Amino acid sequence: MTVNLKTAAVVDGLGRAMHRAWPSRCLLCGGRGENGIDLCADCARNLPRNDRRCTRCALPLETPAALCGRCQRRAPPWDSAWAPFRYAWPLDRLESRFKFGADLAAGRLLVSLWHACDPPGERPHAIVPVPLHRARLRTRGYNQALELAKPLAKSLGLPLLRDALRRTRATDAQSELSAIARRRNVRGAFAAHFGDDVPQHVAILDDVFTTGATLGECARVLKRAGVARVDAWALARAPAR
Repeated sequence: MTVNLKTAAVVDGLGRAMHRAWPSRCLLCGGRGENGIDLCADCARNLPRNDRRCTRCALPLETPAALCGRCQRRAPPWDSAWAPFRYAWPLDRLESRFKFGADLAAGRLLVSLWHACDPPGERPHAIVPVPLHRARLRTRGYNQALELAKPLAKSLGLPLLRDALRRTRATDAQSELSAIARRRNVRGAFAAHFGDDVPQHVAILDDVFTTGATLGECARVLKRAGVARVDAWALARAPAR
């Protein structure tokens, strides 16, 4: 035990020395990072928190309410939603750099920001990342939802079921489509694979929750496979379109 403590002290000392020699830099303004991450205090204060949100779909609201009007009229296919940030400046800039620019430093920062947020309500039994089709995966080189899900699942002590969903056909980029076209685009695009052990409560995870078309289709597929409760998790929630 003494050796382990000494080793830990040496590693901790080296970490502090490296931080002094190469201090973190804010990825948004270039200033000095704070709290060991690549974000300064001013930019951190400007992050668009999603504190007032619909409990069912995480839609940002002007005033506190249990459910937004849309969820009151028609319940979505998932059971609850968690998106700790709004998809707005400057978080959207970091997200675009990570998703489309292969900026792994931006990805690490987004993971750190998500880790600092406490998930609401009952914890799921496992996390299921939204999959990419193999053609899109070859082009991009990585699945941004999976890269966000891996460290989050580890920090929460939850299993990561990376192969529980498969995208069975290539689809058009959702960002170029209307809400109705998005739903048509992903209809029938996913299949679930659990084997004999189907978890009763999972969180389907994506980077950005826009109209909910992708998360909704994934939730339907998971429930048809026998999952009793599906929560929709995303780093950021876009405003109503």
